[in-house]
Order: sequence, then structure tokens, then C-alpha cells
Amino acid sequence: MCMNPIYEADYRNMIRRLIEVRKKSGLRQIDAAKLIGKEQSYISKVENCQKILNILELKQFLDAYNIKSNVIYDD
Repeated sequence: MCMNPIYEADYRNMIRRLIEVRKKSGLRQIDAAKLIGKEQSYISKVENCQKILNILELKQFLDAYNIKSNVIYDD
């Protein structure tokens, strides 16, 4: 995936936090995929940074996991 190296560490940290939230919620990738309306492979690609989320896709995750953005981003 092509990503500006300036943002790569921040992006990976955000994805790590999404994974933590999913797991703490007791959701498997397949469960998360159903909530978002995608295939399990989509969740896997996102979590392995093979798919870079745009802001609308991130909102789908936040809504599905019922979390506020401050859980993902340090304020």
C-alpha cells in the first residue's frame, strides 16, 4: 500500500486501536464484517493495513463498534 511515511505510524496505531476495541467488544472479524455490511476478508485487509480506510469507511467502523472518535485518536 502506498502511504505517506509521515502518517504511516499514526495510521497503524489507529488500526491497532480499532482491533483492540473490536476484541474487547467480543467481536470476531466475521461479526464486525456483518455489522459493517462487508465480507470478513475486508476486515482482515483493514486490520493488516492492506486496505487504507477513508474517512467514511472509518465512520462505518466507529458506528458499528459504537465508539466515539476520541477512543481512536488521542486528543
